[in-house]
Amino acid sequence: MKRRAGASEKKEAKKQKLLEELGESWLPYLTPRDAEFHQLWKTSYSKLLLRKADKIPQELHHIVQEAFLILQKHNCFFQDLVRIKEKDFLTPVSRILIGNPGCTYKYLNTRLFTVPWPMEDYEIKYCHPELFTACKALIKLNDYLNIEAVQALQEPNLSGTKETEDTAVTDREQDFSNFIKGSLLEDQSSLYTPRNDCTSLKYRTSYNLTLLNYMDPLQMPYLKQEPYFGMGNMAVSWHHDENLVERSTVAVYSYSCEGSASDKVNEQDVEGRDPADWHVGLKIAWDIKTPGLAIPLHPGDCYFMLDDLNMTHQHCVLAGFQPRFSSTHRVAECSTGTLEYIFGQCEVALQNLQVDSDSAALSLKSLEVQVVKEVEGIHNEVEFEWLRQFWFQGKRYRKCTDWWLEPMAKLEEFWKKMEFMTSLVLGEVGKGERTMEQRNEIISCFLPLLTERQELRKEWTARCQCQLAMSLPEEQKPKCHPLWKDDDPSMPLPYDLEEVIANLQTLLE
Repeated sequence: MKRRAGASEKKEAKKQKLLEELGESWLPYLTPRDAEFHQLWKTSYSKLLLRKADKIPQELHHIVQEAFLILQKHNCFFQDLVRIKEKDFLTPVSRILIGNPGCTYKYLNTRLFTVPWPMEDYEIKYCHPELFTACKALIKLNDYLNIEAVQALQEPNLSGTKETEDTAVTDREQDFSNFIKGSLLEDQSSLYTPRNDCTSLKYRTSYNLTLLNYMDPLQMPYLKQEPYFGMGNMAVSWHHDENLVERSTVAVYSYSCEGSASDKVNEQDVEGRDPADWHVGLKIAWDIKTPGLAIPLHPGDCYFMLDDLNMTHQHCVLAGFQPRFSSTHRVAECSTGTLEYIFGQCEVALQNLQVDSDSAALSLKSLEVQVVKEVEGIHNEVEFEWLRQFWFQGKRYRKCTDWWLEPMAKLEEFWKKMEFMTSLVLGEVGKGERTMEQRNEIISCFLPLLTERQELRKEWTARCQCQLAMSLPEEQKPKCHPLWKDDDPSMPLPYDLEEVIANLQTLLE
């Protein structure tokens, strides 16, 4: 469980260098009012595909927009307390993650846990029948966007402007009632062009979750200004989406609430983008020669970041005047981010624990260095990537469903057994039954993982007590868990490991 501070430092250095090169000037950017806009889109941003609202089935608009309002009504959108450069920040946008049961999505050192959408073979109890309706609508949107993305990727020449004249979508509208019933989903395999496993269309468009966003700009006391082009207020800063399958498509459904006519700015008086409208901004990463794009997003518009666009370009979201919802569908890289994975890890770790059938005494099967190192690494992973991440988000998930409570309780049982395994390793190295070389070899592999555990416990404890955390509503306040007193008889080791670490260091000297 290694940190990637180096990557963020390099990114910050690039950003500062770019700002220094700019000085007091702005980089150029184009909007649809500029004559060169469509040509620039075609040549430099062709993998950004816009599907306008009138090309999307009306029935889909209806159920998805109703889903947004249901989730808002039940207070299911939350600002995330994220970690950037060792500091905590509340996101200006409120979010909820919905997707495949047991999936997670990690961004800015924060692991979000899916509110599961309805799927066969999973029993999911929602806190209100309306929440079932909302999640069902979002999986319908997910399936629709999957089909659209596959068809877009099959186009011989991806073009950002060609799609708005696509008449094939109109024909598909007539069949949407069949789509709602699931008939179009019965044989999606026919849409997939056979390729190798890493680049197949199926692999790159099978969205396993959606990160929903909501923001009312008028309720925000301050929004950051776009720093390179002078595009105005940003709801989301320039970034690449994290934690995705390589070259996978991101699909976004945007719905900004309708405003009054007085909210619109006279377009003749505006230079650059109209600040009343929401836009997606695009630029080539760290490029100061190619102009950027600001593309207006009207209620019900969808856009797709196809193929490697998310890797080669950066995007931001520019705030308009009205509240806006969005549903951002992703192929999250879940190789280490599902319940199936982490339960598998626990099974690997606990294979080294044996229980005496008569006395119920615990012992370790092996003290081989690689075995100890693997088990303690999994121990840290369960505690800091799962248990503490989950409880740091307070009771928010109970707003929708209690689905996660049982698996998290099970994970905690496994973690507690690993605490006993750690104490057994400490007991063995303290017995003096091994040669000094053997003992030092075990301690040398064991000590860094224990030190990391101590440092991370201090960090998570401090994060739970920071001013921002304390300012959150009661059900959203972070909970520092697991937490126990050092003399707790139910725990084999103290919460504070400083003395344990000091004793091990003494043994090494």
